[in-house]
Amino acid sequence: MESNIEKQNSDVLQKSFEEMISTIPKEKCWGFPEDLYQYQGFWFTPPFLQGAFSAQQQFQAQPTDIILCSSPRTGTAWLKCLTFATITRTIYDDSTTPLLSKMPHDFVPFMEFDHAQFSTDRHFGIPLLATHLPYSFLPRSIIDSGCKLIYICRDPKDTFVSSYHFIAGHCKSRNTQPVQLDEAFESFYEGVSLYGPYWEHVLGYWKATLEHPDKLMFLKYEALAEDTVLYLKKIAEFMGYPFSSEEQQQGVPENIVQLCSFKNISGLEVNKTGKHREGQGNLGTENNIFFRKGKVGDWKNYLTTEMAQRLDQRTMQKLSGSGLSL
Repeated sequence: MESNIEKQNSDVLQKSFEEMISTIPKEKCWGFPEDLYQYQGFWFTPPFLQGAFSAQQQFQAQPTDIILCSSPRTGTAWLKCLTFATITRTIYDDSTTPLLSKMPHDFVPFMEFDHAQFSTDRHFGIPLLATHLPYSFLPRSIIDSGCKLIYICRDPKDTFVSSYHFIAGHCKSRNTQPVQLDEAFESFYEGVSLYGPYWEHVLGYWKATLEHPDKLMFLKYEALAEDTVLYLKKIAEFMGYPFSSEEQQQGVPENIVQLCSFKNISGLEVNKTGKHREGQGNLGTENNIFFRKGKVGDWKNYLTTEMAQRLDQRTMQKLSGSGLSL
């Protein structure tokens, strides 16, 4: 009986989603196989927008949850590795951790897609999950539950370059032609990117952390890269899993940083040869596409001086008066 009710609810949700998506603005860009749709100021592909709707309707946050929030290509996988290794450091050792056999998006599931995984993970005492949703799209239960959020952002220039190469790699794996970099740049500059505009995504979480600093930790990729051990200790403290003085003397934070380094994670067999979301249509992605360089300032190898200046000016304009700089 319950399954019939669930199916009816699912059918109603599906119908309302299809009706809604037929009425909102859309654009063909970035080389995506599907159009990008604009809803409540942000751009999504249909599976991501449907995932957002589903999460808003069905996801029930627990007060103990820790949600890793980010725009795509800003350090999501790295943050997942660091937080997962920190929380599970007494459960696994360096030879048994799932970091060695699963890719980061498999052991820290995305709220928009992986509801079924949450209860299992919580059962094992792993409260981590992730989302790319803008702050304004988060399910009400997240705000009401008082659970903790960690947001990571990155220099928009590096975010754009990383996004472009990720989407180009995705296109090539499907034997479709990626768009030229300068065409993708104009889309990003105008705010048309997955979960974009990028600046509005960042500002949503920035304003929230000013209002609730005890519940939302705001990180910059560049600072995390510059002193990973320092920030890992801050992250562990914020999550409620602080390193003891004995653990610090034993070099546990340094070991986790080494385990989760770009060189180590990107070199694992699972991340070189596996496939994420295999069998899920356009969501299926080669794991190696997720790991490119992980460097700060790589934009210098791809953007002209004029492009960089334009993006910097747009960033200053968008963040003006917020107290935030990127």
